[in-house]
Amino acid sequence: MNPYHIFKFVPLSVLQMLARFVAWIILRMPSASIMRTVKINMALIAPRLSHLQKQALTKEIIYHQCLTSIESIKSWAMPPDWSIAQICDVHNKDILLDGLASPNGMLAIVPHLGTWEMMNAWLNQFGSPTIMYKPVKSMMANDFILQGRARLNATLVPTDGSGVKAIFKTLKQGGFSIVLPDHVPDPSGGVVVPFFGIETLTSTLASKLASKTKCALVGLACIRRDDGHGFDIYCYKLDDPALYDRNAETAAYALNLAMQRMIEDNYSHYMWGYRRFKLIPTINNPYSVDDADLAALIRTYHASVDSK
Repeated sequence: MNPYHIFKFVPLSVLQMLARFVAWIILRMPSASIMRTVKINMALIAPRLSHLQKQALTKEIIYHQCLTSIESIKSWAMPPDWSIAQICDVHNKDILLDGLASPNGMLAIVPHLGTWEMMNAWLNQFGSPTIMYKPVKSMMANDFILQGRARLNATLVPTDGSGVKAIFKTLKQGGFSIVLPDHVPDPSGGVVVPFFGIETLTSTLASKLASKTKCALVGLACIRRDDGHGFDIYCYKLDDPALYDRNAETAAYALNLAMQRMIEDNYSHYMWGYRRFKLIPTINNPYSVDDADLAALIRTYHASVDSK
């Protein structure tokens, strides 16, 4: 048996307690990779926050990211009905239903915000989405994730040209797909536009699909409740005409702005431990330099932006 299946037998409350303990340890390890990544991201996008404000925000981010990780693993280990039962309220559900009814199909825009894996089972109740899947490096973990997702109605396709064609076909037939568009793409699959004010390489996949199919765009986020018991789903209507613009930079920037508004509603639930800004043209990779050089790079970057 895959050792990950042990998570099936451990109550979620116990796993969440373990995640909080791991977060407590990480917060006492300033040299930890995730701590440094969060610190750099906050320095880039929130330079005007005080040191104490950044400390408090970093603490919340680390706790939420640890919780999201353990909750995702639990969701993969359990049958879909278990994940569905964890959903308490759905805000603005009519936006989702209208999107699903679009004759041009619907593309769900799902940033790395909250526990999106918990939402998958709930969303799969509405049809059979086509979703891209990139295998993880660990064969054991990959098998476990695939087993979990195989229980859903989704059709998994590779993250290459054949996968894009499959999603395009699904949308043309009035179906729906789910895209996480805030990852760092290969240079050939992206453009440089602002995200939280930082000019960085951004994926154009969702924008191109929207432009070609005129599908409905609906933003979705699955956020842990403040009391820790269950999750709420938030639906966002993404109808800015710029999202469908044929100019890749215009559409990608509009999508970044839409995601930014979603993230700002639950700022500390976003996966700020991800190296989202590793391809900034003017300063290259801010995560690969030492602290002294980093501080100088960030000062130079913000000075150049402010002078424009």
